[in-house]
Amino acid sequence: MIYNPKILLIAFLGGILPSLIWLWFWLKEDKKRSEPKGLLTIIFILGMLAVVCVLPIQRFIQAHTLANDWQIVYWAGAEEIIKYLAVLIIVYKTKYVDEPIEWPIYLITAALGFAALENTLFLIKPLATEGATVSLLTGQLRFLGATLLHTVSSGILGISLGMSFYLTGLKRLWHIFIGLVLAITLHTTFNFFIIKNNGSDFLKVFGFLWVITVVMMLLFEKVRRIN
Repeated sequence: MIYNPKILLIAFLGGILPSLIWLWFWLKEDKKRSEPKGLLTIIFILGMLAVVCVLPIQRFIQAHTLANDWQIVYWAGAEEIIKYLAVLIIVYKTKYVDEPIEWPIYLITAALGFAALENTLFLIKPLATEGATVSLLTGQLRFLGATLLHTVSSGILGISLGMSFYLTGLKRLWHIFIGLVLAITLHTTFNFFIIKNNGSDFLKVFGFLWVITVVMMLLFEKVRRIN
């Protein structure tokens, strides 16, 4: 199906603006702001491209996993791992990670890029078939839900990496493993309640996400003070 360019533009703006607002917020929380803007832009774009990479993986999972519950787990795992790799291929063993706080900043940036394109793709069909009002309401739910989810799940992994910044060996690997498990668990929990309950408990789920966000902000500040 070929969509009107105007619809594509509106969907893109509806997908990317919430992510940019969240990115501005988290960069403001990092008072030193030592991360190069060009690098953040590249990571944000790689986060968007990660959506393209994860879609065939999720189709493969759907085709080869009979149990729907396990599909949800594997989908969440694929997204979290791909977002992590999008950052890792750029900053691993480079001078760009010289402070603990930079790990959560980079992971959150990639996550917001991922959410931007994912939300764009999600908005195209409603804009084309149901009208702007429905799409606007849908976009607000995506802003509160999926964008926040990607931010928090990747932020948790980034915080784990930040806390292990001065650790080595098994201790560092353990932090990375725990961070990844927590990110996948949170992502799976959100998807499970949204899919299984058809969004009927979205207020409870969003409330839970906001609680996790507050906790993450406190941990973010703790990582920022590590020296």
